[in-house]
This record gives sequence, structure tokens and C-alpha cells, in this order.
Amino acid sequence: MQDILKEMAEVVRDPFDYGWKLKTISGRKIVGYVCTYAPEEIILAAGAYPLRLFGTTGNIERADAHLQSYCCSLVRGVLEEGLRGGTDFLDGMVFPHTCDSIQRLSDLWRMNVTQGFHVDAVLPVKLDTQSARQYMIDVLQRFKTDLERELDCSITDENLSKAIRLMNEIRRLLCRIFELRSDQPGLLTGDALYTLVKATMIMNRARSREILQEVVMKMEAEKSSSEEGTVSHTKRLLMAGGICNQPQIHDLIEAAGGAVVWDDFCTGSRYFETLVATDKDPITAIADRFIERAVCPAKHAGLSNRAEDLIRIAREKKAKGVIFLYLKFCDPHAFDYPYLKNALDQEGIPSLLLEVEDPLPAEGQLQTRFEAFLEML
Repeated sequence: MQDILKEMAEVVRDPFDYGWKLKTISGRKIVGYVCTYAPEEIILAAGAYPLRLFGTTGNIERADAHLQSYCCSLVRGVLEEGLRGGTDFLDGMVFPHTCDSIQRLSDLWRMNVTQGFHVDAVLPVKLDTQSARQYMIDVLQRFKTDLERELDCSITDENLSKAIRLMNEIRRLLCRIFELRSDQPGLLTGDALYTLVKATMIMNRARSREILQEVVMKMEAEKSSSEEGTVSHTKRLLMAGGICNQPQIHDLIEAAGGAVVWDDFCTGSRYFETLVATDKDPITAIADRFIERAVCPAKHAGLSNRAEDLIRIAREKKAKGVIFLYLKFCDPHAFDYPYLKNALDQEGIPSLLLEVEDPLPAEGQLQTRFEAFLEML
């Protein structure tokens, strides 16, 4: 399995180097984005590569002149790379309307990063009304027009349908990988799983599909050849939050005797759940997926739907507890946490809250917290 995932691991290790190489080799344009509400299918249909940014692994210096210190490390890191020229291979950036910090990042990027075009996609916040659906369709139509202008291309329904089929296949494969690992956590380490998901958001999508197909075949072969009736003493966990940008956390959980068998991350299940319909107008179908998929705290589709989804997943995956992994200073998730914890408490599902940023706290400190939580389950 390590040989199959080697290419993806290299992409995650240095995504900016990968971006430069991809642009040089392919000659195609690359469009950056920062959220799973970015309409990747429309970018692909424009003949460009969508590439998600996850901050920086270097020191944050330039960005601090523009952002308060209480902005999350993701936003500060993305701006840092833009200001230092690490993202100069991008032909443009797309900013969906999500949290306040991402919206302010959009403003700062437009004013301070001169490389490439800049497009906002001001998606609706409230998603559970008919007017919201029509507004979503209108925004995506405008986004399509903006991309056609900036990339000097024509986005046809045929190309949109092709992009939808590609992304749907990627989502099916990711879902299958998660299901296989949920059934048998030993098939793939948590570190490898999130390397795989993160790389998929960065890579040439056609190439990532090929690798995902190999991973699924390998996992299915290993599962079918394993001994039936094997009992695992690993404690099953669910993780929830915004992004999982620290895959080493999974090593610590597994060393403590746990395994994350599902998640509610935008670098996890919220990225691949819900397919785009192929029997309707492509833009309408993409809009409907954004309306129907599980929301993040920056969107609203009901007073209790996020808690209900979390409890449902925990029950379906037989998780013994939930670990909330939040980026420090992430207000939307922080506002959501009290009601989510209360809902889990009422269902008798223990939970643990971790607020992290890059770099992580000392491993010994995290290890102790994981061990204590798992002993409690």
C-alpha cells in the first residue's frame, strides 16, 4: 500500500512544488481554492486544474501585518504563501462565501496578491428554502461566466457533464475507501487515509482517480483474504471539525488503542458525500448538491441537523466516542460546539475537544489526553 500512496504523500509534503511541476508539464491553468464549497466541476470544465490550499509549513511573518493574531492558522498560512510568492503558479483564486475569516482573506488577497485573477462565489448561507436554491443556481451561473471571462474559454454542458462524472467517480471511490476502513480499520492507517484525501484535493483529478482505484482494489483484496471472525480490540472513534491538517494525530490515537472509523471533516466525508445528479441541467445539479450535502457551521439548514447527522454517523459506524478537532480561533466551529456536545451527552456518547494549530503541542501531551479519553470509553 505504501508504494501506491507514495506519489500522494509527496504531493502532500510539498503541494506548492507539485503545483509548479503540474503547470510546467501540463501547460494547463491552475485555479486555487480554500473550501469544499468551491465548484470544482466548473473549474474542471473550463480546462483548468482546481488546487486546494492548506496554509503553509513555514513561519508566518508577512501575513501578520495584515491579519490579527487571533485569525486561524489556515487563513494566515494561505495569505503568507500568497504574499511570499509561493502561489505564483496559480492563474487565479476562487473564494466561496464561507466564514468571516475566509471572506476577509478574499479581500486581502485581492488587494495584496497581484498574481492571477480573483473571483468570489457568494453562495447563500441559509440553504433550506426554495429561494436559496434559486440563488445558489444564479451564483453558480455567474461564477461560470466569470471563469469564462478570466480563463478566456467557453464552458459547455458537455464539458460540465464530463467533469461531473469524474468528480462523482472520485467521491464514490473515497466513500468506498472510508467504508472499507470503517469495517476493518487495520486495512489503512489514519495517517495514510487523510494523506489520500488531502492529495486528491490538490492533484490532477484524473491521476488521483487512478490511484484511488488502485487503493480500493488493494483494500478489497486484503479484506477478502483476511481471516473471518477476527475480533478487533481497537476502540472505534468518530472525529469532527473543519479540516484535518495534522495527520500525525491519527498515529497518536492508534498508538493509544483507538481508530477513527469515520469523520465529519471538509477534508473527509463532507468532501465526498452526495453525488451530483447526471439527469438534469449541470449547473442546477451542482447547486442541488451544495444544498443537499451535510453543511458546515458556516451554512445553515436547520436548527439541529448537524447534531442529528453526528449522532446518526456515530450510531451507524458503532463509534464509542467523538473527538472534536478544531483549529484554534475557528469561530463557526467554536459557536457550534456547546450544542453538539450537549446533544452527544444526551445520547450517552462521550466526546473530547482538541483545539490545535500548526505546529501541534508536544506529542506526549496529546498522547496522554487520548489515552485518558480511551480509558474512559
